[in-house]
Amino acid sequence: MAPRPIVKLLRLARFPILQQLQLEEALLRATKCNWFLINDGTPRHSIVMGISGRVNELINVQQAQKQQLQVIKRFTGGGTVVVDHNTVFTSLIMQEGALQGLECYPVPIMRWTESFYMDVFRKHGEFKLQEHDYVFGEHKFGGNAQAITNKRWLHHTSFLWDFDPANMAALQQPAKQPSYRQGREHGSFLMRLQERLPSRQQFVQELQDNADQHFELREVSLQEASQALQRQYLKNNKVIDLAAHVQQPQQ
Repeated sequence: MAPRPIVKLLRLARFPILQQLQLEEALLRATKCNWFLINDGTPRHSIVMGISGRVNELINVQQAQKQQLQVIKRFTGGGTVVVDHNTVFTSLIMQEGALQGLECYPVPIMRWTESFYMDVFRKHGEFKLQEHDYVFGEHKFGGNAQAITNKRWLHHTSFLWDFDPANMAALQQPAKQPSYRQGREHGSFLMRLQERLPSRQQFVQELQDNADQHFELREVSLQEASQALQRQYLKNNKVIDLAAHVQQPQQ
């Protein structure tokens, strides 16, 4: 049996998603260590877009302004999500070769994560990876985003413990969407993990316990992890000014 890779564990709670993404980018680009991050909620309602996303195609700008939603374009690919204090985030940041036999390409990594999270979810329903999403049956509860650079990879997940349907009104129906969605509105496409899992606290702990079965975890402080932010690296996260994207009515 291959030895378990050493992975640094960072546990956070109500840590702002913008700061989390900035930290993730630093850990990916400016360190050579393996990391597993858990963040139990972000204090501010936000929309997070993939790096190539177009604001007016993905966001109902006026609705987002009305709700005073922060809009972030993250440094990774992936879809557009609304996040808040009821979203639980995880991120795996790994060096190529840390996991024996895993190729450093998007599809193999995505498929591996399905097996990684299987023990957390399979006792609660028909868990599977459906295209790029984690689902029970045909209902999405987890969205994923990835980045691969310089023989390192990152896999970021937003788990919907709960969500406010009113916030989802700030999203447009994307032109490109997974086939299993079948054009469904967010309300009938998404599901809340709290409908299946017994407690949020237990869920967050199980995420850590599951990682401990795969890795040799070494917990670190936010202060230690944040040292990476002081190094030189490419920085691609940014906050979007929605006012610049308001479409003026035609004369």
